[in-house]
Amino acid sequence: MDKRNCNYSLYLVTDRGLLGEKDLAKTVEQAIQGGVTVVQVREKNLSSAEFYQVALVIKGATEKYGVPLIVNDRVDIALAVDAAGLHIGQEDLPVVVARKLLGPDKIIGVSAATLAEALLAQDQGADYLGIGAVFPTNTKDDADSVSLAELEAIKAKVKIPIVAIGGINGSNIRDVMNTGVDGVAVVSAIVAAADPKAAACKLYQLTKE
Repeated sequence: MDKRNCNYSLYLVTDRGLLGEKDLAKTVEQAIQGGVTVVQVREKNLSSAEFYQVALVIKGATEKYGVPLIVNDRVDIALAVDAAGLHIGQEDLPVVVARKLLGPDKIIGVSAATLAEALLAQDQGADYLGIGAVFPTNTKDDADSVSLAELEAIKAKVKIPIVAIGGINGSNIRDVMNTGVDGVAVVSAIVAAADPKAAACKLYQLTKE
């Protein structure tokens, strides 16, 4: 896949803690069937061996549908499963170092909460930005707050795609898309849903309205 053609419209971030009795791989596959365009596997509390196995299983689902798999934080796991890319935060490896390790063809996304962080990531070679949290979220308790006005201002200043994240669901997704962002990242609105495919389908339709 040419990373320049990546569709960030509906970006799913995994969280096994929200699955309930559901299977992770099946949930991801159902979400893709519903319209998810990118999947990020995020595992903060697993060993390297366990994370590798989870990433492999999810890659099986993403490859089946030609959807890019992004690995959160761990460049070694991204390399080990030959993921489409890596997503890093402000406390992770610098973009330039990640790029040296991954090469020019992999997607590198960076979390940012300010215009300065966004511009720096862009200058260092990030392919897209994850901006948030735009609404309160239980999945990341240390996330900085970014207002919709700030989100719109960042979008106006940067040239690379922006994905908004943080507490986004069916009731507020249109407000987020109206800022001009390229997509939205969701966690609980899909992962915790009883019917992930239907939830993803509804959200995807809302990104297009």
